[in-house]
Amino acid sequence: MEILHPRCCGIDVHKESVVACVRIQDGPRARTEIRRFGTTTTELLELHRWLTEADCTHAAIESTSVYWKPVFNLLEGSVEVVLANAAHVKAVPGRKTDVKDCEWLADLLAHGLIRASFIPPAEIRALRDVTRHRKSLIRDRTTAINRVHKLLESTNIKLGNVVSDLMGKSGRAMLNALVAGERNPDVLAQLARGNLVRKIPALTEALRGRFTEHYAFLLGQLLTHTDQLADLIAACDARIAALMTADEETVQRLQTIPGVGRRSVEVIISEIGLDMSRFDSDGHLASWARICPGTHTSAGKRRATGTGTGNNWLRTTLVESAWAASHSKTYLGAQYRRIAKRRGPKRAAIAVAHSILIIAFHLLRDGLEYQDLGPDYFDRVDAVRLRRYHLRRLAELGYDVTKLGIPA
Repeated sequence: MEILHPRCCGIDVHKESVVACVRIQDGPRARTEIRRFGTTTTELLELHRWLTEADCTHAAIESTSVYWKPVFNLLEGSVEVVLANAAHVKAVPGRKTDVKDCEWLADLLAHGLIRASFIPPAEIRALRDVTRHRKSLIRDRTTAINRVHKLLESTNIKLGNVVSDLMGKSGRAMLNALVAGERNPDVLAQLARGNLVRKIPALTEALRGRFTEHYAFLLGQLLTHTDQLADLIAACDARIAALMTADEETVQRLQTIPGVGRRSVEVIISEIGLDMSRFDSDGHLASWARICPGTHTSAGKRRATGTGTGNNWLRTTLVESAWAASHSKTYLGAQYRRIAKRRGPKRAAIAVAHSILIIAFHLLRDGLEYQDLGPDYFDRVDAVRLRRYHLRRLAELGYDVTKLGIPA
């Protein structure tokens, strides 16, 4: 088998140590040298020096939790680092040691048999860290709000049955009053604002419960926690805006896609980057994100299969955008309704998410402006079939279509 990288290295990464195997092939037989290093900066710099002295051009690392990142950060720029999915480079079953693992990685890399994982440039990785951290904070805040709902249920206060958003102006004013010591449901209901004013009788009844000082203490803690999380989320928003100042025009262009808001655009860019040349095609990007159907064909038969496990940060954002687009009178909304009738809402949402990713790919690669095809697109492209379908349905319902003057 052809040798693509005659001087390369396989690195087996762990939390406290890394085992590296340098593979050099100058003649018919390859020679290897194996060394073990710690994971402190000093030790990793020694690894870097050793690879440099060996004129190593490529290094393969398994994607092991976050332990590969320090190694990658120190080798980036001087050695071509290939990040391998551990599931793709499993050795033949048998004796397994760290030494054998790094030797196997080096051998696969030398023959070009490792499919490299996508690693965006440093500025996109920094943006990705902040967007993922913000997503975690949003989830934490949602959990805290759910705990407020559960606490109120324990006190037999049914505020959540009347107020759709407990953290809105009216709901928050009532919760603050409860923490401050107000127990009169009539007084609490008068804190309603806007459309909730007409629900004051229902609010009065919902706010009648057994709310004690014990629950006031717990509710105060939860409200403080949600406020702290909201402040942290706002700080993340500001940081992300600062990181994306130079790409504001791109952000605005991607926001023209139905269902895609600013936060969704920020996540999409942080996960796939701005350079679409890293992906061979829009289908390659969709396959990498696992937002397209899998393939399972055997004996000439195609079996049903799921989309697989991919980038969950990107996937959840695309599906959220797809649900938003499903309510719009646009091409994506029409696509959702068309598929949902046959395959159900969840499959339709995945299909629309796939379309959003494909559109984003072309807008980023070609610098195009989004042009919506319109909610009647599917009717226009297959008008003959649609007319034939409706004529058949009229006939099935007992109407004589020949007397209606409609051409067949």
